[in-house]
Amino acid sequence: MSIARFLPIPAVAVLLLGATPADAACQPSPVLQTRAFVDDGSADPANADADDPAIWVNPRHPEQSVVLGALKEGGLAAFDLSARQIAHMPAPPKPGPGRAPGRFNNVDVIGDLAVVSDRGRDRIRVYRISAGPNVLTDVTDPAAAPVFSATESDVDGQRTAYGLAAGMGRLVVTTQRHEARLALSRLVDKPGGKVGTETITKLDMPATFTLPDGKSWSPCEEPGEGPQFEGTVIDSANRVVYTAQEDVGIWRIPLSEAGFGEPVLIDKVRSFGLPQHYDAATETCVDDGPDPWFGGHWLTADAEGLALDHGTLLASSQGDSRFVRYGRTTVDFRIVAGRHTDSVEHSDGATISTAYLGPRFPRGLLVVHDGERRPAVGDLPTTGFAFVALQDVPGK
Repeated sequence: MSIARFLPIPAVAVLLLGATPADAACQPSPVLQTRAFVDDGSADPANADADDPAIWVNPRHPEQSVVLGALKEGGLAAFDLSARQIAHMPAPPKPGPGRAPGRFNNVDVIGDLAVVSDRGRDRIRVYRISAGPNVLTDVTDPAAAPVFSATESDVDGQRTAYGLAAGMGRLVVTTQRHEARLALSRLVDKPGGKVGTETITKLDMPATFTLPDGKSWSPCEEPGEGPQFEGTVIDSANRVVYTAQEDVGIWRIPLSEAGFGEPVLIDKVRSFGLPQHYDAATETCVDDGPDPWFGGHWLTADAEGLALDHGTLLASSQGDSRFVRYGRTTVDFRIVAGRHTDSVEHSDGATISTAYLGPRFPRGLLVVHDGERRPAVGDLPTTGFAFVALQDVPGK
């Protein structure tokens, strides 16, 4: 298992060439929204908590492309480009007493395969996507091994597959819940049309950092938890993976079929370097002193969902419900309420397709998780996914 060195962010990073304040940029609105999902046992599907989207582009009829959404214990949903749900795959039930059920966290697409991180069972699940009546078919190898856990008892500890990205042929990068660790796997064809995974390598990332004043700093976490990663995207053209360490910032890591290259921290959350400790009574992090201002400008922790538009990186600044688009000029923006659509808050995941997807999305589509769908269903909070026309998103 290789160990990453911490490389300080350059004074002017390649991605951060300019800046435009958010109030000077257009604030886009969703064109459409999916149905709301409710994280409750009485809902249908039960305990559905929307998290991360992906887009499958229909190669023959792009206007019939499919948007996928991970719903944690609610499984995996498929939507058409009118945001109507057209298919649903449940997460696996508990495999035995005391075992956790399947819990789908992140989803990505390679060719006609949807690849899902099953946080509940520490597996990579695979579903074949079709334009026919059976939109999703489970082709997961029944003998698939856990990604990070050595035994099923380890799986029950839930330090499991969390964030996920797929690309560069059949490579899959997963992050580990509550740990500063990544895994690189490869999809492998199995008998009977099934698809399995084999682990290539794992990479331990920094959990402690040396600040410009020489002090050592670790982000505040609950006892026993490390600074985890989730939002991840592979830039296949440039053979790199971008991954967001929630309380630290965004990393750029070279990627090959053999493993990971040297990680570089390309942007930091604003609270990077802030001295804090965890207060058990309030279950929050409490400041231990003034902010030394070693953090970045754009991201308010958590740094979350990542997506790519022809090499231009988009990131969710979850802590202040903004999005950042890094390019020749870096801009941040909110997704605000539109006609018959809600604003987007506390977004976990994002995905972009730059393909022509019909007259409604002629220049492509941005789909984001919405952590606070309004109005709520009774006393129960709701989540969902929002569709934004890519031409409405500021920055390039």
